[in-house]
Amino acid sequence: MNYLGAVTSFRTKNLDLVWFGGLTGVQARLQTPNSIVIAQRDIDKEFKSVFIVNKKLKLKPSNQINNLKNLKNTRFTFGSENSTSGRLMPEYFLNVAGVKISDFKGKKAGFSGSHDKTLALVNSGSFDSGVLNKQIWEKNLINNPKRTKNVYVFFVTPNYVDYHWLSQGDLDEKFYNGFTKKMKKAIINLNKNNPIHKIILEMFNAKKFIKSDANQYKQIEEIGRKLKKIR
Repeated sequence: MNYLGAVTSFRTKNLDLVWFGGLTGVQARLQTPNSIVIAQRDIDKEFKSVFIVNKKLKLKPSNQINNLKNLKNTRFTFGSENSTSGRLMPEYFLNVAGVKISDFKGKKAGFSGSHDKTLALVNSGSFDSGVLNKQIWEKNLINNPKRTKNVYVFFVTPNYVDYHWLSQGDLDEKFYNGFTKKMKKAIINLNKNNPIHKIILEMFNAKKFIKSDANQYKQIEEIGRKLKKIR
């Protein structure tokens, strides 16, 4: 199921609990009265994206956000159009540096559809530069060295919040009183030292889940509205 499909299925109450990205979680919550942010991974409190470039560009890596302007006139690709780490927050940071999508070569950016595809396209030279979530970059460095051999990190973004569990607000009425609280406790109490719990946590690339609430995603909502991804 894609990003928009998950939002729609949650809004129509075909799904009770969904693992959403930051942007789609905010979209789903705003469209679904009384929905509840249940938890996030430990890494989601301080998530990052990486801007990568093909080695042929020979750009010097930077830790200054304003140097993102050096990506102007390159063939650039985001991931999915509705990805928080592959589009929303990267576009926000580009804007902070004074870079608009129309500043890229051809006066537009590509949308690869996924983080892995972004990496593959920049590595192959089909695009000069792109952006993906830092966790997937690091995973590929270890597991897919061929996929990273022609690229390097140009800039690592500041922290932002991202993925989270979102539940319907009426699950106590649907199941039994106290169900939502019990479900939240079960998720947060997953322990990597428990063999079964460890399997679940590894599926989410997490060491643990932690408490979260809607207020943490105010910045995502504000940026989403500014970039017209939330109306």
